Amino acid sequence: MSLPSDSLPRSPASGLAGSLAALHAKWGWFVALGIVMIVAGMIVLGNEVLGTVLSVVTLGVFLLASGIAQIIHSFQVKAWGAFSFWLLDGLLYVAAGAIAIYNPVLAAGVLTLILGVSLLVAGGFRLAAGFSARHTAGWGWIIASSLATLLLGALIVLGWPVNSLWVLGLLLGIDLVFNGVAVLMLGLRLKR
Repeated sequence: MSLPSDSLPRSPASGLAGSLAALHAKWGWFVALGIVMIVAGMIVLGNEVLGTVLSVVTLGVFLLASGIAQIIHSFQVKAWGAFSFWLLDGLLYVAAGAIAIYNPVLAAGVLTLILGVSLLVAGGFRLAAGFSARHTAGWGWIIASSLATLLLGALIVLGWPVNSLWVLGLLLGIDLVFNGVAVLMLGLRLKR
């Protein structure tokens, strides 16, 4: 008596082949998604202010929803003893979300400054790591990467607050276009 083919153990190679076959059948969806992402990215790059406002409002909605859920959660675990911490954390999320929705330009300014400072700090840490690894092959690439990060962070901080209206939209647009191209190329590759 033979076992049905569904119950036979599969090797990793046969599982991968099955997954690739399933992906091959859906190559058109990858292409369509890639095109939609590229178009969305081009729209955002055509109006970075709109992209910035939309991304900040979206963040605000998620913060607001998370805050409300956390406030509800705080009442569910009241007996645990950390009620006030959960409640305060939820209220802070609600406040941040409400500010981002009500005044996305202000929120964009704060987020842009945080981004610039974060890039400066990350670039500084990476620079230190690069110099500490100077006896290792390829350490120069770490230094180059850190200098690029420091330069980007400095440009954002020095251009703040004026650049707050377009920096986040520009980064969102670039990300959408690059991700869209990657998904499109994957879909075209899967077609073959």
